[in-house]
Amino acid sequence: MARKKVDPNNMSFLDHVEELRWSLIRSIVGILIGAVIAGIFTDFIFDVIIFGPKRGTFITYEFFCDFGKYFGIVSDFCNPDFNFKVQSREMSDEFSTHIWTSILVGFVVAFPWVLYQVWRFISPGLKSSEKKYSSGFIIVCSLLFFIGVTFGYFVIAPLSVHFMMTYNLSPEISTEPSLSSYIGYIRASILASGLLFELPVIIYFLTKVGLATPEGLRKNRKFALVIVLIVAAVITPPDVASQIIVAIPVLILYEVSIFISKFVLYRQKRRKRKLATP
Repeated sequence: MARKKVDPNNMSFLDHVEELRWSLIRSIVGILIGAVIAGIFTDFIFDVIIFGPKRGTFITYEFFCDFGKYFGIVSDFCNPDFNFKVQSREMSDEFSTHIWTSILVGFVVAFPWVLYQVWRFISPGLKSSEKKYSSGFIIVCSLLFFIGVTFGYFVIAPLSVHFMMTYNLSPEISTEPSLSSYIGYIRASILASGLLFELPVIIYFLTKVGLATPEGLRKNRKFALVIVLIVAAVITPPDVASQIIVAIPVLILYEVSIFISKFVLYRQKRRKRKLATP
């Protein structure tokens, strides 16, 4: 059945609910299309990407190994001995992991499309001057998300795997993680990093609605540092070096967010001056 066209500037509550429903449907369809594509390339996604950090020849380990050699430091990252297999301990583990991993990949691939649906839903409530920045909003958010996902995959995930698999409480103990445990580490590292890197966009909108100011962000910098370290401790291995590596880019994004907040307020004040000028 065809949808009834509604004037976006004259929508009732039920019209907004209907538009939200269709936005969700279009987003889910985009994610499912991405999931189907991921399902087609199952071998590459699992054997090359997901199980990449469990190999001692992974690019991140080689980078830290070369970095340590450059400064004359003996590094545990040089050809780490990862002699472990990921076990499937339940009959449905492989099937459910295949489905949910495909959906996760579909979400990552379709992220710009999902953002577009979000923007399309909220755009009727925006001013014409704000609507013209829609393409910039989608590009910036998508870029930050993909950078965060890349950082999570090439930095957080291998650091987590390396720490957990080289930490040996006793020679009598053999670590053989389950499939769900291993996938959970990779998934958490990627998604958490992707969302953390959206911090400048979040600060932008909080400033627009008056919930954030440059002065407040500077004043609460020390509290932000504590929160960042806590988040870094949650999504990384429990060693200081890994937490610092994760915290540094997030703190840089926080400082960038302060300038973004300042820029938003500057534009708002300039717009008010123009309106006040006869």
